[in-house]
Parts: sequence; C-alpha cells; structure tokens
Amino acid sequence: MTDNTGNAAQGAAGEQQPLLRLTDLEVAFESSTGTVPAVRKANLTIYPGQSIAIVGESGSGKSTTAAAVIGLLPGTGKVVGGKIEFDGRDITHLSKRQLVELRGSSIGMIPQDPMSNLNPVWRIGTQVEEALVANGMPRGSAARKRTIEVLGEAGLPDADRRARQYPHEFSGGMRQRALIAIGLASDPKLLIADEPTSALDVTVQRQILDHLEKLTSSRGTAVMFITHDLGLAAERASHIVVMHRGRVVESGPSLEILTNPTHPYTKRLVSAAPSISNSRVRAVQRDLDPTTIEVVTESEPREGGDTIIQIENLVKEFKIPGSKEPLRAVDDVSFKLRRGTTLAVVGESGSGKSTVANMVLRLLEPTSGRILFEGQDITSMSKAELFKMRRRMQVVFQNPYGSLDPTYSVFRVIDEPLRTHHYGEGSGSDRRKAREARVADLLDMVSLPKSAMRRFPNELSGGQRQRVAIARALALNPEVIVLDEAVSALDVLVQDQILGLLNNLQSDLDLSYLFITHDLAVVRENADDIVVMQRGRVVEQGPADVVFANPETDYTRELIEAVPGGTLPIGQFADLDT
Repeated sequence: MTDNTGNAAQGAAGEQQPLLRLTDLEVAFESSTGTVPAVRKANLTIYPGQSIAIVGESGSGKSTTAAAVIGLLPGTGKVVGGKIEFDGRDITHLSKRQLVELRGSSIGMIPQDPMSNLNPVWRIGTQVEEALVANGMPRGSAARKRTIEVLGEAGLPDADRRARQYPHEFSGGMRQRALIAIGLASDPKLLIADEPTSALDVTVQRQILDHLEKLTSSRGTAVMFITHDLGLAAERASHIVVMHRGRVVESGPSLEILTNPTHPYTKRLVSAAPSISNSRVRAVQRDLDPTTIEVVTESEPREGGDTIIQIENLVKEFKIPGSKEPLRAVDDVSFKLRRGTTLAVVGESGSGKSTVANMVLRLLEPTSGRILFEGQDITSMSKAELFKMRRRMQVVFQNPYGSLDPTYSVFRVIDEPLRTHHYGEGSGSDRRKAREARVADLLDMVSLPKSAMRRFPNELSGGQRQRVAIARALALNPEVIVLDEAVSALDVLVQDQILGLLNNLQSDLDLSYLFITHDLAVVRENADDIVVMQRGRVVEQGPADVVFANPETDYTRELIEAVPGGTLPIGQFADLDT
C-alpha cells in the first residue's frame, strides 16, 4: 500500500492505478523561531475503493498530511517538498480556485468536531445545500430535493423535517450524520474522515461507522481515516499507516500491524491500546526510572475494604419549560463503592451517569434518595460539614483544556485548594512555604518536574495538563476521586500513561475511584466493579470480570459488542524490550 512497505497492496489491486499517491511529502510551518517541519518524507498510496487508517498520537503529522491532500493547511503551513498525485494528476501546487473545484466533488471530508464545524445559526438543510451548490448544482427545488435525499442517505429519519432544524436540536450522532451527508453530498472519489466518531458513545459510533461503510462501499469511495483509536483503525480499515514525529514509520495490512508490529513506536502504540480482550491491570513504578510505569496483569480482583460510598434510591428530576411533567434523569439508582477499588459507571450519553457523579459531588441536589459517605448522608450536610467533606472527595474532569484556568500558573492551580482549605501550620510565610513544598511534592507524585509550577496551561501538552488536574485533585489527600471521562480526550499513549499513573496512585494511597466513562475498553483494564446505566436506571452491576464474561442484559451486551476492535488481540503482541 505504501512505498515504505513494498508492493503488497499493489499486487492485491492488480493493474489498478492509484487514486492518491504521496511521494516524499514534506510539510512545514513558519514560526517566529524559523521553519518547523510537520511532515517529513511521507509516502503512501491509496487505490480506488480502499480504506486506510493513519494512526499516531497528537503531533505525529496525521491530520497535517490529510490537510495537505485537500489543500486546507492552517496558518503558515505549506508543502515544501515531495509530490501529491490524485487520480493521475499532480495537485501539489494547485491554485486556490483549482483546489476549491477539487474539494467536495473529488475529495470530501468529515471533520472531527460537529459542533465546531456546523454553523450554529444556519439550518442543517441550508448547510448541505451550500455544499451541493458549491459543487455545481444550481440553487432551487432540485438542490432542496437532493438535500433531503442526502440527509436520508446519511441515516437521518424524517429528513424533510430534520433539514429545517438547527445543529443544537440534533444529538451528537445526528450532527455527525449531517457532516457525513455534507462530505458525501457530491459523491467524491476519496473521503477523508478525521476522527469521525471520537466524541460519540460506542453504540452510536458503531451505527455511524456501519452506515459510513455501507455508503462508501456502495459508491466505491476510498476512505482515509485519521484516528488515534487503534481498534477503530483495525476494524474499519484494510491497511494501517503509523506516523510518528512527522514520518511514516510502518504500514501494512491491519491485522499484520496488530499482531506483528516491527517498529518500536508501533509496538508501544499497540501495547498501550486498551482492549476488552485484555485482563484488568495494575501499575507498578520501576525502581530505576520513577517516571516510567510498568503495567502488569492482575490475576485476581482487588479485595477492597469496607463501603466508602453508598448510593440509595437516588432520583433526579429536572423541570422542562413548557412541560408539566419533569424529566427524570436518574431513576431509583443504588450502588456501592468499595474502599481502595475502582467502580466504573458506564452507559450512553443521556443514561444519567454524569448526573449521578454530580450529585455524589453535591454539584447537583438530588430530588430524593441518599448518598452515604462512610455512613453519613451528605445530602443533609450543612455548608460547614460539606466544606470539610470536600477535602475527602475530589474530581478530575474530562477536558484539561477547560478545567484549568488559563490565567493561572501551574503553581496557582494546585495551590488554590490548599489556600481555600488553609493548608499548613502557622501563618503568613510559614503557610506559604508549606504550600510550596506540597505543590512540589504533588508535581513529583504525578511525574512532572518542579520547574513546571512556573508554567501556564497553554505551555503544556494535553497529558501534562491532565497530570496537573490530578495533582490538584490529590492536594488535600482525598479518599475518593471522581473521574468524569478523565482520559477520553487523550491519545492512546498519553491515555495509557495517565491510567498507569492513576493505578499507581491508587495502590500507593489507597484511593477509591468513581470512574464515569463510555469507553468499555478502558473499563475492562481498570475497573474492579461496573454499574451499567440506561435511561436513568441501573440495568446491570457486578464485578467487572463477571459483567464482561456474562452480560445479563441485551443493552450491556450491545455496549460490549460495539467497542471498536473489541474482539481483536490489541495490546497483546508488542514486545517493548525489542
């Protein structure tokens, strides 16, 4: 498939001519300090109707490669070397007008974030119609009719009515379908799908990917997936291209890359990928390198201690404007969190899992029911009692970009809860010195250098930001940490590092985790117990091994089966010492 790995795909394709060929592609950005290379001597070939996936962590160059193909490099980015050939034509240095003619009609694109890429003040139908008009269809009844057809083909029921709605009236899955409709509106020969389902629940993700596969295969459209999800890549693409620091380091058939990776980076990537076929893991720090966390399989579940949090018959109702009946978001939910263990609450968007977490944290008031922390009902606590309880229960949110104040230094971010809760003895400078020492200890605990305290969030990577968020959560020596989708926004290698860190901290500090997530592969490797929620109710709960081995409900079974690459042997073949 690629020039890096010989002619395996070409042989399979016979005498078929390539649809897209990149030869020694180089992309660079101009900065105040000079030229910064982003893609270096990249080679790949895609044939008509073929599906490939470009995988790698943030900054690997995968999205930049795709943007170069479609002529949408941001800012000062430009192709500085090599060649891009599409359908036998050199498109490396086309004019803006020529690129506009190419986009949509020949190369379509599904961008990553539907909320950012759909105009919030335009109706969905208007935005699809604009794509059709931009590619040659005259405005009028024919364009409107085709718009409805395209939305129907993308899997939106009642497309005529949906075309008149706005993006905020759509669910995440429906917005993604609208983007698919726009991307495929003019029947392109190549579709670039940039993290097309990263923000979606696994069941919605499977529906979207199944429909996308059906649409593209029926039209003979080639697909280039850009993703950090190795399971998705292996399941949906015939070939995988691995990029690292701007270079293609390995490529080949998907199962071959999974089962026999040869490049050290690919081995790390495969080993780090969570999979429901793996066993639960725990983390141990290596003595020689305290920043490296070795993950080892646990043969037996953690015993845990007494119950630290008990939820009894919890209910939460919201008043809906214009409706006499309230919305019951959480309906008679009960479960227990054992001390020193991880309890995962899983389910689709709208299942009520985050609402439960917010009530446990007392960020929302329950309508009825009890939340017991070591036997004491926190729903009846006074403000003073609640203030003391917050030292013992902390939270790490999903998005480290949004949960850290960009105007605060790292020191001030971690120092804030210490100041709020009057950490340290004495007064004035003594307390300040105590807090400084505590911040330094916390940074060391999450494997960040002491020098990081002088930096600001925008100077840190996503993984470093999440480490700062974890350090802040640990500042007051809590007993329970609520992790609300705390690793879902991270690349697989960074995610693996953060999960290893959390497992290690749990072992060292006897922490109890309430893990809110829709990622069952992560749950399989890190949770001791599972609570499955659907439409506000608990439909199944029990030890993780039991739930995964013998799910009792069809809903749980569907969640497990929908995990991309769930039955593939991801993470079992990488020899990290090679």
